[in-house]
Amino acid sequence: MRVHWLQHVPFEGLGTITSWAEQNNHIFTSTRFWAGETLPDPTDIQMLVVMGGPMGVYDEDEYSWLRGEKHFIRAVADNGAGILGVCLGAQLLAEVFGAEVYKNKEQEIGWYPVSRSAKLPDWLVDVFPGELNVLHWHGDTFDIPAGGTGFCSSAACVNQGFVIGDRLIGLQFHLELRLEDLAVMIDNCRAELVPGPWIQNEGGIISHSTGFMERKKILAGILDYLQTKSDNRSGF
Repeated sequence: MRVHWLQHVPFEGLGTITSWAEQNNHIFTSTRFWAGETLPDPTDIQMLVVMGGPMGVYDEDEYSWLRGEKHFIRAVADNGAGILGVCLGAQLLAEVFGAEVYKNKEQEIGWYPVSRSAKLPDWLVDVFPGELNVLHWHGDTFDIPAGGTGFCSSAACVNQGFVIGDRLIGLQFHLELRLEDLAVMIDNCRAELVPGPWIQNEGGIISHSTGFMERKKILAGILDYLQTKSDNRSGF
């Protein structure tokens, strides 16, 4: 299977998604927007991963490639591929499918739990726990797209994850991070660690950084599911 991923800044990589793709012998390709790379033919993509970044979905004047990226995401979805959106990637997926993306009441940066909702799709019941401590690093949030289902929330942000149909998944938080990825993110985004009700300081973020293997297993379960759906594609 060809798994393509979209990278918006050099310091937000795939983390444990890389090892999942390698273990499953997938062909792995990427578009690095920050390096000026162009997008492939969307019909060639069987599965898409859209990663995070500090920009917003509305910053098209500053990041002109956002327009093409949104069209590409929709085209890949219409071709029946599975899509995982992480943080900015989830916001892009939400907007592409008609939902509003806007500033959250508070920035949410640090390790805070998300709670599973009663609307959780059946296939996620055995994958996603009732409560999970995850890393948040976002100031924006999204509404749930029409026809989509929100499945988790945090105290600071109501909509933390959603599914559309059975092949499109958006996660506002980060399951993919390894300890070394966390250090890189802190180094590049340290200026955002200002006092706030839902912003941990650097020491707090590092001291709470446990449970990496549990989150890796949960993310692998999500990716395994998307893989099966991508193998049996049918467009929207």
